Amino acid sequence: MGYNQALVDELNLLLHFDLDTTQQGIKVHHTAAPSQIGAAERLHQKGLITLHDGGYLTELGREAAEHAQIMLGLLKETTSA
Repeated sequence: MGYNQALVDELNLLLHFDLDTTQQGIKVHHTAAPSQIGAAERLHQKGLITLHDGGYLTELGREAAEHAQIMLGLLKETTSA
């Protein structure tokens, strides 16, 4: 099983969260791309964010966002080497 577009959209949305603070969330507006709206709804259903249109990371969401950011950093380093 590989990453499908829905999972990539969810990973990309997790990258928008600032992990340096727990006091800042995100808002996915109704005018956003349908892929972003759907990603936010799925992340909420999975218990990773507090609201269907963004909000804050849950404890599990923070862990997922940390892993997503680490993975992106590793992949960027690998491709630029």
